[in-house]
Amino acid sequence: MFGSGVSGLGGAGGLRKVGASFVVPGPSGVAVRDRLRGLTAQDERVLRLVGDHLGSLASGDLKLRCAVGLEHDNESWASRKRELSGLSSSRWAGSLTKATHDLWALARRGQAAHIRQLEAGVGTIRHRLSLPLGERGSKRAAGGYRSRREWHAKTRRLYVLEDRLERARADWAAGRVRVVRGGKRLLNTRHHLEQARLTEEQWRVRWQASRRFVQADGESGKRYGNETIRVGPDGQVSIKLPAPLAHLSNAPHGRYVLTARVSFAHRGETWRDRVGANRAVAYRIHEDTSATAGI
Repeated sequence: MFGSGVSGLGGAGGLRKVGASFVVPGPSGVAVRDRLRGLTAQDERVLRLVGDHLGSLASGDLKLRCAVGLEHDNESWASRKRELSGLSSSRWAGSLTKATHDLWALARRGQAAHIRQLEAGVGTIRHRLSLPLGERGSKRAAGGYRSRREWHAKTRRLYVLEDRLERARADWAAGRVRVVRGGKRLLNTRHHLEQARLTEEQWRVRWQASRRFVQADGESGKRYGNETIRVGPDGQVSIKLPAPLAHLSNAPHGRYVLTARVSFAHRGETWRDRVGANRAVAYRIHEDTSATAGI
């Protein structure tokens, strides 16, 4: 993105002087991770309760966002955020609605890519069906089908793809998306437990962990760059509990301090510089069902 500096007026009635052009630096950011080692049973219980409560709110908010579709506006967003604030906090509500918008936007991008893929497939099959059997292709376009049997099979395939394309275009025009919190792949794994070498209980543990929500965007100017999930320079982690879980706090102002500490060995200096200057830092705590929790 480009911009230009502007100086003051050059006297009464003078023309505005345009400064030299300059390049505005793009957004930058890095992601680092560490494990929460040494969590107590109470720490794990509190984290799961927070994740389950916020995950339930995230699922409800996503349902409302998908129902609105293309008619979403600032007023509906503010209404959803007010409702979530009463069940958590204003900052948790901001993180929840932002995650919802990101999921919906990601689903729309995937939907658009799916439509382009279907259009390409339909176009290729139509082109090859229009050519005589056995006609050779080129580097730029495929040739005709090799046999009458293959031609017939691709004709049936064309009808299937055209039907899918029609439904996908109708969903796109209506602003209808299909999103699964936790992931469609894990959801479909439930029907293929033997192939995945999982028991129903093991799958349930993964499913619940994937749908928990414990993430918060940072805010510059606030202590250590994040008021909701706060990590101090010494690695101490504290979480602002949602209103219904405030009775579980072990620190003032409805906060819960974890026993475990983090160090961020990779890019630790960069992280400490941001935290020391109270610059925004976003955190996400997720449960690794094969090990310990990570941040």
